[in-house]
Amino acid sequence: MVCPTGTQGMAGKTISEKILSAKSGVDARAGRVVVCAVDCAMGTDGSAPMAIDYFEAMGGQSVRDAARIVFALDHYAPAPNRAIALLHQRLREFAGQFGIELWDVGQGIGHQLIVESGRALPGRLVVGADSHAVTYGALNAFATGIGSSDLAAILICGRVWLRVPESIRVNLTGQLPRGVYAKDAALALAAMLGADGAAYQALEFAGPGVAALDMDDRLVLSNFAVEMGAKNGIFPADRRTREYLAGRSPQDFAAVEADADARYAREIALHLDAVSPQVALPHQVDRVEPLARVAGTPVQMVYLGTCTGGRVKDFHEARGVLKAGGGVASGVQLVVTPASRAVLETLAQDGTLADFLAM
Repeated sequence: MVCPTGTQGMAGKTISEKILSAKSGVDARAGRVVVCAVDCAMGTDGSAPMAIDYFEAMGGQSVRDAARIVFALDHYAPAPNRAIALLHQRLREFAGQFGIELWDVGQGIGHQLIVESGRALPGRLVVGADSHAVTYGALNAFATGIGSSDLAAILICGRVWLRVPESIRVNLTGQLPRGVYAKDAALALAAMLGADGAAYQALEFAGPGVAALDMDDRLVLSNFAVEMGAKNGIFPADRRTREYLAGRSPQDFAAVEADADARYAREIALHLDAVSPQVALPHQVDRVEPLARVAGTPVQMVYLGTCTGGRVKDFHEARGVLKAGGGVASGVQLVVTPASRAVLETLAQDGTLADFLAM
């Protein structure tokens, strides 16, 4: 349980509390509202146009620190109509005027580009005007989604207000069996917690099972935290974190660990070796069933991609399953969308795309 108010100052801190304390300059404890300096903020073509409207309504004349801002044209790519094309052009012009980096149509999904570019580092506060900004927590950053008005305020002053979330410690044990993947573990967790079971709380992943998950696996679990209502999903930093970040950022960073006496709203266990293939049925993310129970249900389209499942490992896993099963069944449309240009280039070079085309 969270300790009583009178003794909170004596308790240790969770990872989220430590990061928000550092970024706010105050003793940030669960439930407190703090104003924090932002290390990186992303807007997409689905949120940045409105942020610019707010920026102008607030009287914004300049961007506080353009190096900490990035725009990604990834939601409507390519532009489906004239109105969206004009919004894209407005973002390009705004970014050019204030020196903001812009990832244009075709470069990839902003969340994937944030982690590929080394903008999310341990101990950092990284936000995005899109709910799946929680993805970056895999890299030991406090990462969360914000609204367009929040993004506008960050453009002007470089800061954001946050209520410090209580944390749920998710103790991971074992390792995923052969043929079971990180998305299965994420769905199993969603079934356990429910679609709002972690509302405005942090999911802090811990335990010996963390070491059995590579960075792609961790990105999936952090990404999926928002589907359970979580404010953020965060992992500790370890050797895998350092290996992933090697060469991606010249900036120094220090891992943030929870204190041994940190207080949690509750603790739950997820035994990775007990997870089986899972599927979420329409139309709720927590309507999860073991795949075996719904095997044989006809499907007409299979989509491989998004910020959850569009990385190289995902396509390699899918290719292996399809090859073992004899390819794509008659009457099924397979759509393949790599999450970034770097992913696309890797799949083209190693023959994965050719394999998909041949199925």
